[in-house]
Amino acid sequence: MGELDSFEILPDHAVVPVGPNGVPRSGWQRAKRLARWHRPYAAILVLLDMGAVALSSLIAAANLENADVGFKNEPGLFGLISYVFLPAVWLLVLWGHGAYDRRYLGAGTDEFKRVVRASWTVVAIVAFAAFAFKLQLSRFSVGSALVGGLVFVLIFRYIARRALALARTKFHLATHRMLLIGTLQEALEVHAAIARDPAAGLVPVGIHLTEGYAPRPSTVTPVPVHAGRDILSLVRELNADTIAVCGSASAEPVELRRLAWQLEGTGIDLAVAPQLTDIAGPRVHIRPIEGIPLLYVEEPKLSGLGWLFKNIIDRVLALLGLLICLPLFPFVALAIRLSDRGPIFFRQPRIGREGKTFKVWKLRTMYVDAEERLATLSDQNESDGLLFKMKNDPRVFRVGRWLRASSIDELPQLINVLMGEMSLVGPRPLPAEDGDFLGDVRRRLLVRPGITGLWQVSGRSDLSWDDAVRLDLYYVDNWSLVLDLHTMWRTIWVVVFRKGAY
Repeated sequence: MGELDSFEILPDHAVVPVGPNGVPRSGWQRAKRLARWHRPYAAILVLLDMGAVALSSLIAAANLENADVGFKNEPGLFGLISYVFLPAVWLLVLWGHGAYDRRYLGAGTDEFKRVVRASWTVVAIVAFAAFAFKLQLSRFSVGSALVGGLVFVLIFRYIARRALALARTKFHLATHRMLLIGTLQEALEVHAAIARDPAAGLVPVGIHLTEGYAPRPSTVTPVPVHAGRDILSLVRELNADTIAVCGSASAEPVELRRLAWQLEGTGIDLAVAPQLTDIAGPRVHIRPIEGIPLLYVEEPKLSGLGWLFKNIIDRVLALLGLLICLPLFPFVALAIRLSDRGPIFFRQPRIGREGKTFKVWKLRTMYVDAEERLATLSDQNESDGLLFKMKNDPRVFRVGRWLRASSIDELPQLINVLMGEMSLVGPRPLPAEDGDFLGDVRRRLLVRPGITGLWQVSGRSDLSWDDAVRLDLYYVDNWSLVLDLHTMWRTIWVVVFRKGAY
């Protein structure tokens, strides 16, 4: 495994106090200091959770009915139960479910899943207490308090998550400094993946090569590259608090175990980044067999009950969307006709699920001779893929620019959703005449294309072709109803701020 077999701490010339497992005390103290951002953040979450539960109790108090007479006539007892006992129980249950564990804070969906699971436990506790003490409470009031508590906790935590992401992306606070260990190619792949999500708070600060060639002095790398160094001394030098073992470097269990032993008590996190990329957590399960952690990867779930719910949600929301937008269409149609004589709608063949061709509905935003003028603009294409993209495309008339920026031109695609040709969320639909669906890209055809998708909420027209394809394949491999709902939620903000729309 190359340099990983030199994990032992090299002796320094100076005498350094030794901490747990022989780790220098100075490195232990520095790592502890770097990893403390989660403590004030968790304290803020505790206050927010208490406020959320108290707020739900306050709202439920207005609907209190049919309570026991003694309980109703004792406002002090009611306040004690509603604003002290219930929030305290909720906090204990959240803590018991790991909702304040730093491993789940700041990134991913595990934090919110644990909040939901904790809410079911609170429901069970309240139901048992009501039965044991024979409290005759209004079911509506109790239900609104519990449901409201869950909703408010989720909302407040989402706001806290957004504030944390802002602190990380804008002010570079609450981050983890990460040392990548592996071959140069593997480490650079992990670095590129981490760089795509700065809100996760992971900041690579160096690469330690385990094998392979070292870059030439003229080679430009995003972070300094080291080889032949002692791992822990390099961690102290870079002020890192996280070590990520990349790709093939994780295939040596003995060396990895020794590294984990040396990190005990240092406050330094050890992460393993396997070569299996773009596979989301729900498909990955670890099963220990005789001390060997086996990583199981399930097949993508593109059928079944969840897929049925997706189809129902698509049809219902598409119908409601068309009914809501119907009064808007006459005004938009008039604006298009005044801008340029021609049809209101633009219909173009696209490739759908299983390679079937359909015609997409869109409001026309270009002059009627746009297709004829395309050949004269081919040398100004700003896209590196199959689609032609140009920020200041002269073929788009003034009203068309506004329709594109606001994404109103996409609304008629709700007709395609209603007809089962498209979905609300899915891969980007590509023109039939340009679709080169050979190789890996063909996996996009396993699902229906979407009005919005990961490409829409991750940059839209600003994305490179490779990034757009990667996001489409990620969606196919990791589809879930939660992913669809989260994408639709993010789409709202992308449309409001007009990110990457032209």
